[in-house]
Amino acid sequence: MQRGAEAGETERVGGTMTVGRSDGRTVGLVLAVVALSVSPTVRLSAQDTTRVRDTTRIISPADTVHHGVRPMGAFLRSFILPGWGQAATGRPMTGAAFVAWEGVTAMMTLKAQQEANYFKQIHSSNLRLKRQEVQDWLVLWVFNHLFSGAEAYVSGHLKDFPPDLKVRAFAGGIGVSIPLHE
Repeated sequence: MQRGAEAGETERVGGTMTVGRSDGRTVGLVLAVVALSVSPTVRLSAQDTTRVRDTTRIISPADTVHHGVRPMGAFLRSFILPGWGQAATGRPMTGAAFVAWEGVTAMMTLKAQQEANYFKQIHSSNLRLKRQEVQDWLVLWVFNHLFSGAEAYVSGHLKDFPPDLKVRAFAGGIGVSIPLHE
């Protein structure tokens, strides 16, 4: 081991052990520990149960309260562009599902139409079946707009429904619990 101005005596089994000199860091650490242990504990305001809370609330009629998109606005948005109303009501995953299905039905309608045009050019006997396929995909495309609008309308009405609602099955029947807190 190196011997220097700061180095202490080499420690070995049975040898003497020297206590190092205290520097400013050790003293500061000891003072900080003492100060923290002596100071009174600080309570957060949310944990203070001694304060009296104001329990009076102003309740306004439901007609005057407006929280974001109204149900009919959500319906129209999703009817025009499926998924838009769901995104506006805070349901992006549901909206993404409608957008994905919109893409599938649109592409399949266009693909089937191109195949029908080709069958018409070659005078195929399967043209009638291919036109039926185009109509089927077109109907699914239109129903996606209707279902997306209907789902957005319902989710617009249920937006203020408590998310913590729990329905549980019990031995004697079904129980519903709604937490009542601020």
